[in-house]
Amino acid sequence: MYPNETELQWSVLIVLYPFITGLVAGAFILASLERVFRVQAVKPTYRLALLTALAFLLVAPLPLQLHLGHPERSFEMYLTPHTSSAMAMFGFVYLWYLMVVLLLEIWLDYRKDIVLLSRSSTGFMKFIYRVLTLGSQNICPEALHIDDRVGYVITVIGIPSAFLLHGYVGFIFGSVKANPWWSTPMMPIVFIFSAMVSGIAAVMLLYMLTTKLRGQKINMACVDTIARYLFYTFIIDFSLEMLDLLHRIYESDESFKSLDFMVHTKLFLSHIVVQILFGTVLPLTILAIMQVVRLSEGVRVKLYSMAGLMTLIGIFAMRWNVVIGGQIFSKSYLGYTTYRMGILDKEGLLPAVILMILPFVILTVLVKVLPPWPKAETAAR
Repeated sequence: MYPNETELQWSVLIVLYPFITGLVAGAFILASLERVFRVQAVKPTYRLALLTALAFLLVAPLPLQLHLGHPERSFEMYLTPHTSSAMAMFGFVYLWYLMVVLLLEIWLDYRKDIVLLSRSSTGFMKFIYRVLTLGSQNICPEALHIDDRVGYVITVIGIPSAFLLHGYVGFIFGSVKANPWWSTPMMPIVFIFSAMVSGIAAVMLLYMLTTKLRGQKINMACVDTIARYLFYTFIIDFSLEMLDLLHRIYESDESFKSLDFMVHTKLFLSHIVVQILFGTVLPLTILAIMQVVRLSEGVRVKLYSMAGLMTLIGIFAMRWNVVIGGQIFSKSYLGYTTYRMGILDKEGLLPAVILMILPFVILTVLVKVLPPWPKAETAAR
């Protein structure tokens, strides 16, 4: 008889969506540290962070499109705007962030390089760079100064836009009053800070990996600074999650016993073991030790890599526990269902893996066309 709800409406694809958008927002926030807050130590990752955000942002809507029975209907949100729907208004938030914030900032930052490459390249690449100039060939100091000032303003605007892009996902879950697992005003804030954590960790890992692959020396001052900001943000994120947990325990409404049982049974592995112990406590411990103990560069790189990878796994587990966990208990609080993920299904494991690989393919292409490395390294190569 129980549970009455046997089908999960949202699958692993809806888990991927907030995870990918979180990487976008977090990577942009890291880029803003250098552009807005003048943290010069992270400058080697500025362009890489922007290209990473763009690569993941281009893939972000695809899980939603695959989930829809008629994905072509998604264009209706632009043709008939429905301002009272958070889901419908996402289309405009996405276009704003893609066209006005991210693409425009990248173009302004790369404009001089694009013009020079359009003059020095040959064949098909020359045509590509000519198109990317958008007809603007002026790279005199006055024009470049205007580019820098406009880019700064766009970055300032982009910070709250990044919060809006991912915070709205938490808003959608937090506003579902009928679901006690989701219904909390802390949800948007937790989503924003966990996005910052995942984005910073991802860019740190990508920077170390790409630097090694290019045979260059890792800038440890840069990595140490990124790890320090990752540590600080992670502490805030974990504190907010614990505050939300303490509030639930203190409130102890009629759903508490059912949710508590679910966490200790159905979600024990993904929530307690993967998210909290493996994905939060361990990386936080590693990062805390690195703040007080001075180790060799090789050891620091290995430990930072471990902490970053565990952080990403923990944030993905958090998204899984929110999306899937909110659907496996009965609304009557008298039973639980089980989510069984297929492999070759439309919303199965294989499409999810492809969607996770696709941003890295796009990033590889972007890096080839618009190298994010310092000009001295590019010239040497």
